Amino acid sequence: MPERGRHHQSNEYRSRDKHYSHNRDYSGYDVEDRGSAGDRRARENMQRDVTPASHKEAPAYRDYGHEGTSRWPRETSMNLSERENYEQQLRPTLYNFRYILSSRGLIQLGEIFVNLLIIICAGVPYSNNGGYRDLASLGGIYYYQFGGAGAFTGADAQKVQELDRQFHQLKRPPYIFAMVVGGILLIYACVMLGLGIFRVPFRCPPVLLVEAILNFLIGLGYIPGMAIFFIKLKEVYDSPICKEREQMYQSKGHKGFECQYHGADIAEGLFGVLGVLCFIFCAVLAVKAFRSVRELKKQRTIEGNDF
Repeated sequence: MPERGRHHQSNEYRSRDKHYSHNRDYSGYDVEDRGSAGDRRARENMQRDVTPASHKEAPAYRDYGHEGTSRWPRETSMNLSERENYEQQLRPTLYNFRYILSSRGLIQLGEIFVNLLIIICAGVPYSNNGGYRDLASLGGIYYYQFGGAGAFTGADAQKVQELDRQFHQLKRPPYIFAMVVGGILLIYACVMLGLGIFRVPFRCPPVLLVEAILNFLIGLGYIPGMAIFFIKLKEVYDSPICKEREQMYQSKGHKGFECQYHGADIAEGLFGVLGVLCFIFCAVLAVKAFRSVRELKKQRTIEGNDF
Protein backbone atom coordinates (compact mmCIF):
# COMPACT_ATOMS: atom_id res chain seq x y z
CA MET A 1 0.00 0.00 0.00
CA PRO A 2 2.74 2.52 0.84
CA GLU A 3 4.59 1.52 -2.34
CA ARG A 4 1.45 1.97 -4.30
CA GLY A 5 0.94 5.40 -2.73
CA ARG A 6 4.51 6.42 -3.51
CA HIS A 7 4.12 5.24 -7.08
CA HIS A 8 0.96 7.28 -7.44
CA GLN A 9 2.66 10.34 -5.91
CA SER A 10 5.66 10.05 -8.22
CA ASN A 11 3.35 9.83 -11.23
CA GLU A 12 1.60 12.95 -10.04
CA TYR A 13 4.87 14.87 -9.67
CA ARG A 14 6.03 13.61 -13.04
CA SER A 15 2.91 14.83 -14.80
CA ARG A 16 3.19 18.18 -13.01
CA ASP A 17 6.88 18.55 -14.00
CA LYS A 18 6.11 17.66 -17.59
CA HIS A 19 3.40 20.27 -17.63
CA TYR A 20 5.80 22.86 -16.14
CA SER A 21 8.56 22.04 -18.55
CA HIS A 22 6.13 22.20 -21.46
CA ASN A 23 4.88 25.64 -20.43
CA ARG A 24 8.42 27.06 -19.97
CA ASP A 25 9.78 25.30 -23.03
CA TYR A 26 12.99 24.25 -21.36
CA SER A 27 13.51 21.07 -23.30
CA GLY A 28 17.18 20.95 -22.39
CA TYR A 29 16.49 20.06 -18.81
CA ASP A 30 16.21 16.25 -18.11
CA VAL A 31 13.95 15.40 -15.16
CA GLU A 32 14.54 11.91 -13.74
CA ASP A 33 11.95 9.73 -11.94
CA ARG A 34 13.66 9.00 -8.56
CA GLY A 35 10.85 9.24 -6.08
CA SER A 36 9.67 12.20 -4.10
CA ALA A 37 13.12 13.33 -2.89
CA GLY A 38 14.64 13.19 -6.37
CA ASP A 39 11.67 14.97 -7.86
CA ARG A 40 11.93 17.68 -5.23
CA ARG A 41 15.65 18.18 -5.87
CA ALA A 42 15.13 18.27 -9.62
CA ARG A 43 12.36 20.80 -9.24
CA GLU A 44 14.52 23.00 -6.96
CA ASN A 45 17.43 22.82 -9.42
CA MET A 46 15.09 23.75 -12.24
CA GLN A 47 13.75 26.72 -10.32
CA ARG A 48 17.28 27.80 -9.38
CA ASP A 49 18.34 27.63 -13.03
CA VAL A 50 15.24 29.38 -14.28
CA THR A 51 15.34 32.23 -11.74
CA PRO A 52 18.81 33.58 -12.64
CA ALA A 53 17.89 33.46 -16.29
CA SER A 54 14.89 35.63 -15.67
CA HIS A 55 17.00 38.03 -13.59
CA LYS A 56 19.58 38.22 -16.34
CA GLU A 57 17.04 39.03 -18.98
CA ALA A 58 15.46 41.89 -17.07
CA PRO A 59 18.65 43.92 -16.53
CA ALA A 60 19.59 43.33 -20.13
CA TYR A 61 16.24 44.67 -21.19
CA ARG A 62 16.53 47.61 -18.82
CA ASP A 63 20.05 48.39 -19.97
CA TYR A 64 18.98 48.21 -23.56
CA GLY A 65 16.05 50.48 -22.93
CA HIS A 66 18.17 52.93 -20.95
CA GLU A 67 20.88 52.96 -23.58
CA GLY A 68 18.37 53.46 -26.34
CA THR A 69 16.65 56.35 -24.62
CA SER A 70 19.94 58.01 -23.67
CA ARG A 71 21.65 57.48 -27.00
CA TRP A 72 18.80 58.80 -29.14
CA PRO A 73 18.82 62.40 -27.81
CA ARG A 74 22.63 62.42 -27.99
CA GLU A 75 22.64 61.26 -31.60
CA THR A 76 19.85 63.70 -32.41
CA SER A 77 21.77 66.60 -30.88
CA MET A 78 24.91 65.59 -32.75
CA ASN A 79 23.01 65.44 -36.03
CA LEU A 80 21.45 68.83 -35.36
CA SER A 81 24.82 70.41 -34.55
CA GLU A 82 26.39 68.93 -37.66
CA ARG A 83 23.45 70.14 -39.69
CA GLU A 84 23.83 73.65 -38.28
CA ASN A 85 27.56 73.66 -39.00
CA TYR A 86 26.93 72.50 -42.55
CA GLU A 87 24.28 75.14 -43.08
CA GLN A 88 26.65 77.79 -41.75
CA GLN A 89 29.25 76.65 -44.26
CA LEU A 90 26.67 76.81 -47.05
CA ARG A 91 25.46 80.25 -45.95
CA PRO A 92 27.44 82.80 -48.01
CA THR A 93 29.16 85.64 -46.20
CA LEU A 94 28.09 89.21 -46.79
CA TYR A 95 31.40 90.42 -48.21
CA ASN A 96 34.85 89.12 -49.09
CA PHE A 97 37.71 91.57 -49.60
CA ARG A 98 39.93 88.74 -50.85
CA TYR A 99 37.96 89.01 -54.08
CA ILE A 100 40.12 92.03 -54.95
CA LEU A 101 43.15 89.73 -55.22
CA SER A 102 41.37 87.32 -57.55
CA SER A 103 41.87 87.44 -61.31
CA ARG A 104 38.53 89.18 -61.93
CA GLY A 105 39.18 91.63 -59.09
CA LEU A 106 42.60 92.58 -60.45
CA ILE A 107 41.24 93.04 -63.96
CA GLN A 108 38.45 95.23 -62.62
CA LEU A 109 41.04 97.31 -60.76
CA GLY A 110 42.86 97.61 -64.09
CA GLU A 111 39.64 98.87 -65.70
CA ILE A 112 39.31 101.50 -62.98
CA PHE A 113 42.87 102.79 -63.39
CA VAL A 114 42.71 102.76 -67.19
CA ASN A 115 39.59 104.91 -67.26
CA LEU A 116 41.01 107.16 -64.56
CA LEU A 117 44.11 107.74 -66.70
CA ILE A 118 41.89 108.45 -69.71
CA ILE A 119 40.06 111.12 -67.71
CA ILE A 120 43.37 112.65 -66.61
CA CYS A 121 44.82 112.66 -70.14
CA ALA A 122 41.69 114.37 -71.45
CA GLY A 123 41.33 116.72 -68.51
CA VAL A 124 44.81 118.25 -68.72
CA PRO A 125 44.41 119.68 -72.28
CA TYR A 126 40.82 120.67 -71.50
CA SER A 127 41.79 122.72 -68.47
CA ASN A 128 44.84 124.26 -70.16
CA ASN A 129 43.49 127.39 -71.79
CA GLY A 130 46.93 128.34 -72.97
CA GLY A 131 46.92 131.54 -74.92
CA TYR A 132 49.55 134.15 -75.35
CA ARG A 133 50.07 136.71 -72.57
CA ASP A 134 51.31 140.01 -73.93
CA LEU A 135 53.58 140.84 -71.01
CA ALA A 136 56.31 141.99 -73.36
CA SER A 137 54.21 144.97 -74.40
CA LEU A 138 54.72 146.37 -70.92
CA GLY A 139 58.31 147.08 -71.94
CA GLY A 140 61.42 147.11 -69.81
CA ILE A 141 62.32 143.92 -68.02
CA TYR A 142 59.08 142.25 -69.12
CA TYR A 143 60.07 142.65 -72.76
CA TYR A 144 63.36 140.79 -72.28
CA GLN A 145 62.07 138.29 -69.71
CA PHE A 146 58.88 137.27 -71.57
CA GLY A 147 59.86 137.03 -75.19
CA GLY A 148 62.18 139.77 -76.31
CA ALA A 149 62.42 139.65 -80.09
CA GLY A 150 60.09 136.64 -80.15
CA ALA A 151 57.25 138.42 -78.39
CA PHE A 152 54.08 139.56 -80.04
CA THR A 153 53.17 143.16 -79.63
CA GLY A 154 50.28 145.35 -80.59
CA ALA A 155 47.82 143.90 -83.12
CA ASP A 156 49.78 140.64 -83.47
CA ALA A 157 49.42 139.95 -79.76
CA GLN A 158 45.67 140.50 -79.90
CA LYS A 159 45.35 138.29 -82.99
CA VAL A 160 47.33 135.43 -81.41
CA GLN A 161 45.23 135.62 -78.28
CA GLU A 162 42.05 135.42 -80.36
CA LEU A 163 43.37 132.43 -82.30
CA ASP A 164 44.29 130.64 -79.06
CA ARG A 165 40.81 131.18 -77.71
CA GLN A 166 39.12 129.87 -80.85
CA PHE A 167 41.48 126.88 -81.06
CA HIS A 168 40.76 125.72 -77.50
CA GLN A 169 37.02 126.12 -78.06
CA LEU A 170 37.30 123.81 -81.06
CA LYS A 171 39.45 121.36 -79.10
CA ARG A 172 37.23 121.00 -76.01
CA PRO A 173 34.39 118.80 -77.37
CA PRO A 174 36.58 115.72 -78.05
CA TYR A 175 38.13 115.97 -74.60
CA ILE A 176 34.72 116.42 -72.98
CA PHE A 177 33.56 113.31 -74.83
CA ALA A 178 36.59 111.35 -73.59
CA MET A 179 36.09 112.48 -69.97
CA VAL A 180 32.37 111.67 -69.96
CA VAL A 181 32.85 108.19 -71.43
CA GLY A 182 35.82 107.50 -69.15
CA GLY A 183 33.85 108.63 -66.10
CA ILE A 184 30.87 106.41 -66.95
CA LEU A 185 33.11 103.38 -67.47
CA LEU A 186 34.99 104.21 -64.27
CA ILE A 187 31.75 104.17 -62.28
CA TYR A 188 30.69 100.94 -64.00
CA ALA A 189 33.99 99.24 -63.13
CA CYS A 190 33.68 100.38 -59.49
CA VAL A 191 30.13 99.01 -59.29
CA MET A 192 31.20 95.63 -60.71
CA LEU A 193 34.08 95.47 -58.23
CA GLY A 194 31.70 96.31 -55.37
CA LEU A 195 29.27 93.59 -56.47
CA GLY A 196 32.10 91.10 -56.47
CA ILE A 197 33.24 92.14 -52.99
CA PHE A 198 29.69 91.74 -51.62
CA ARG A 199 29.37 88.34 -53.38
CA VAL A 200 26.32 89.34 -55.40
CA PRO A 201 27.37 87.18 -58.41
CA PHE A 202 27.55 84.14 -56.11
CA ARG A 203 24.03 84.70 -54.79
CA CYS A 204 22.68 85.57 -58.25
CA PRO A 205 24.82 83.91 -60.98
CA PRO A 206 22.92 85.54 -63.90
CA VAL A 207 24.64 88.79 -62.89
CA LEU A 208 27.84 87.27 -64.26
CA LEU A 209 26.24 86.73 -67.66
CA VAL A 210 25.00 90.34 -67.73
CA GLU A 211 28.47 91.51 -66.72
CA ALA A 212 30.08 89.37 -69.43
CA ILE A 213 27.79 90.80 -72.12
CA LEU A 214 28.32 94.39 -70.97
CA ASN A 215 32.09 93.96 -70.75
CA PHE A 216 32.22 92.49 -74.23
CA LEU A 217 30.14 95.34 -75.65
CA ILE A 218 32.20 97.96 -73.80
CA GLY A 219 35.43 96.38 -75.03
CA LEU A 220 34.20 96.57 -78.59
CA GLY A 221 32.76 100.04 -77.96
CA TYR A 222 36.22 101.39 -77.14
CA ILE A 223 37.19 100.99 -80.81
CA PRO A 224 34.55 103.35 -82.31
CA GLY A 225 34.95 105.62 -79.28
CA MET A 226 38.67 106.07 -79.95
CA ALA A 227 37.97 106.48 -83.65
CA ILE A 228 35.49 109.30 -82.97
CA PHE A 229 37.94 110.96 -80.57
CA PHE A 230 40.84 110.98 -82.99
CA ILE A 231 38.68 111.96 -85.98
CA LYS A 232 37.39 115.00 -84.10
CA LEU A 233 40.89 115.95 -83.02
CA LYS A 234 42.08 115.58 -86.61
CA GLU A 235 39.35 117.96 -87.75
CA VAL A 236 40.48 120.48 -85.14
CA TYR A 237 44.13 120.22 -86.17
CA ASP A 238 43.21 120.54 -89.85
CA SER A 239 41.09 123.64 -89.27
CA PRO A 240 42.22 127.05 -90.66
CA ILE A 241 42.34 128.45 -87.13
CA CYS A 242 44.96 125.92 -86.06
CA LYS A 243 46.99 126.42 -89.24
CA GLU A 244 47.08 130.20 -88.88
CA ARG A 245 47.94 129.95 -85.21
CA GLU A 246 50.78 127.55 -85.99
CA GLN A 247 52.24 129.89 -88.61
CA MET A 248 52.19 132.91 -86.30
CA TYR A 249 54.03 131.05 -83.53
CA GLN A 250 56.56 129.66 -86.00
CA SER A 251 57.24 133.15 -87.28
CA LYS A 252 58.50 134.08 -83.81
CA GLY A 253 60.44 130.83 -83.37
CA HIS A 254 58.09 129.24 -80.83
CA LYS A 255 57.72 125.43 -80.81
CA GLY A 256 55.05 123.16 -79.39
CA PHE A 257 52.16 124.74 -81.23
CA GLU A 258 52.12 122.37 -84.19
CA CYS A 259 48.80 121.11 -85.54
CA GLN A 260 49.38 117.47 -84.73
CA TYR A 261 48.68 114.93 -82.01
CA HIS A 262 50.48 115.57 -78.73
CA GLY A 263 51.66 113.32 -75.94
CA ALA A 264 48.37 113.41 -74.03
CA ASP A 265 46.46 112.42 -77.17
CA ILE A 266 48.76 109.47 -77.89
CA ALA A 267 48.62 108.33 -74.25
CA GLU A 268 44.85 108.43 -74.37
CA GLY A 269 44.87 106.14 -77.41
CA LEU A 270 47.20 103.67 -75.65
CA PHE A 271 45.00 103.58 -72.56
CA GLY A 272 42.00 103.02 -74.82
CA VAL A 273 43.71 99.92 -76.26
CA LEU A 274 44.36 98.69 -72.73
CA GLY A 275 40.68 99.28 -71.95
CA VAL A 276 39.68 97.05 -74.88
CA LEU A 277 41.91 94.24 -73.62
CA CYS A 278 40.80 94.59 -69.99
CA PHE A 279 37.07 94.56 -70.67
CA ILE A 280 37.16 91.69 -73.17
CA PHE A 281 39.38 89.60 -70.88
CA CYS A 282 37.08 90.38 -67.95
CA ALA A 283 34.11 89.20 -70.06
CA VAL A 284 35.84 85.85 -70.59
CA LEU A 285 36.57 85.55 -66.86
CA ALA A 286 32.92 86.37 -66.05
CA VAL A 287 31.73 83.48 -68.25
CA LYS A 288 34.17 81.11 -66.55
CA ALA A 289 33.05 82.37 -63.14
CA PHE A 290 29.41 81.74 -64.06
CA ARG A 291 30.18 78.13 -64.94
CA SER A 292 32.18 77.63 -61.75
CA VAL A 293 29.46 79.14 -59.55
CA ARG A 294 26.77 77.04 -61.22
CA GLU A 295 28.73 73.82 -60.71
CA LEU A 296 29.50 74.77 -57.11
CA LYS A 297 25.85 75.44 -56.35
CA LYS A 298 24.83 72.11 -57.88
CA GLN A 299 27.45 70.31 -55.85
CA ARG A 300 26.38 72.00 -52.62
CA THR A 301 22.74 71.25 -53.35
CA ILE A 302 23.56 67.56 -53.85
CA GLU A 303 25.65 67.50 -50.68
CA GLY A 304 22.85 69.21 -48.76
CA ASN A 305 20.30 66.65 -49.96
CA ASP A 306 22.63 63.76 -49.14
CA PHE A 307 23.29 65.21 -45.73
